[in-house]
Amino acid sequence: MAGALSLAAGFVDAVGFIHLGGYFVSFMSGNSTRAGAALAEGHPLGFLLAMGLVGAFTAGVISASILRRLVPSRKRMWVLLYVAAALGSAVVLYDLNLAVWLAPPVMALAMGAENVIFERDGEVSIGLTYMTGTLVKMGQRMAAALAGEDRLGWVRYLFLWLSLTMGSIVGGFAYFAFNLNALWVSVGIFVLAMAVNVRSRTPETV
Repeated sequence: MAGALSLAAGFVDAVGFIHLGGYFVSFMSGNSTRAGAALAEGHPLGFLLAMGLVGAFTAGVISASILRRLVPSRKRMWVLLYVAAALGSAVVLYDLNLAVWLAPPVMALAMGAENVIFERDGEVSIGLTYMTGTLVKMGQRMAAALAGEDRLGWVRYLFLWLSLTMGSIVGGFAYFAFNLNALWVSVGIFVLAMAVNVRSRTPETV
């Protein structure tokens, strides 16, 4: 499931990146850098766009975390539903030409919420929309393998990175074919993940 959801995150981020002309809906380190660069270059609107996306992403994390606290069970399923609903709302806003400017922030909100899907003891156990930490962990596990320790500990991190990268490739091509309507693909992935979660009898351990 983590691989599928990372693929969806890469898909959404590529769609948002192309749509916004170089700003991200899930990679907030990139937006923070873009904000600083835009301000230095004398582009205050670029600064406001980048910081607005950072704010929307953070609001997604906060709201999804509150949602997890409010629901008594199947917490992961409810967050999946929240993310799917937010992405679907972004497409509807765009298609109906209603406050079109809100679609990218809603996408960023959904990506922030996605990172709360896998949570343990109030902390994110698997980051789904950012891969810098994942690559660091993969490098550490590779070093351990070379030292004769766990030889396959790095594979899971490579899988997550490849999933997000593949999602971004598919998302980029899908955007040029369908514009923001390409997001329905990612909505489908989250709905499918929700269905799998509902059918699973395994307790949520992460």
